[in-house]
Amino acid sequence: MVNLISMSKTSKDNPEQNWFGERAVDANEKTELVGGVFHSVAQKYDLMNDAMSFGTHRLWKDRFVSMIRPRMNWEYLDVAGGTGDIAFRIRKKTSPKTSITVSDINESMLSVGRDRAIDLGYTQNMDFIVGNAEHLPFADNSKDIYTIAFGLRNVTRIDDALKDAYRLLKPGGQFWCLEFSHVENPLMSKLYDTYSYHLIPKMGQMIAGDADSYQYLVESIRKHPTQKQLAARMEEAGFTDVKYTNMNFGVVAIHRGTKPE
Repeated sequence: MVNLISMSKTSKDNPEQNWFGERAVDANEKTELVGGVFHSVAQKYDLMNDAMSFGTHRLWKDRFVSMIRPRMNWEYLDVAGGTGDIAFRIRKKTSPKTSITVSDINESMLSVGRDRAIDLGYTQNMDFIVGNAEHLPFADNSKDIYTIAFGLRNVTRIDDALKDAYRLLKPGGQFWCLEFSHVENPLMSKLYDTYSYHLIPKMGQMIAGDADSYQYLVESIRKHPTQKQLAARMEEAGFTDVKYTNMNFGVVAIHRGTKPE
């Protein structure tokens, strides 16, 4: 785990807002394009996650939730939570009385999550709300834990989303992010790029009938801030005690920060 006490600030807010993968776009167009991607992949999303990561995404999510150390009396918000993977893990570690809200900008993804929740019997104190991570429909100082897993890189304006997370967390509340990141070892990075660019779009075509959406997902990882850059932007949003933990050589990273009391 790396503890980042101080770091230089980013020079410009939301530098990713004009990039849809490796294609330059208008910020508003990006939001619509990303929405189209997840509408397209919603029904095959979990299956593709298993295929692309060889099931490892389940271990990443397990560790993510274990690091949060959920408590029954906390109020949870899972952003870009679509199919419910993080919310359901939190529910297993807490209680049916624990309040968990899943929010996603994409109704197609939320629909999958709602159906899964019903199948699992998770209907008590679990809400599914459409919302944009840049300006969520929740009150200031209302949540204890904010989670976002594999969703931050798809947000058009990341700095706006971080500031909104800070706004709605209670003093002492925690922001937790699990996201694809940047492999720091040069040899591993080259192997990872080869796998990502050459195999993942082909898998997307074979399994989901959609190579283009998975080409975007590969490119979006490369456009996402590095571990240190994201940590600096969290600090800029006001979070303290900012840390990150790399997994699988930095293929993914867990970031956390606290809203001061």
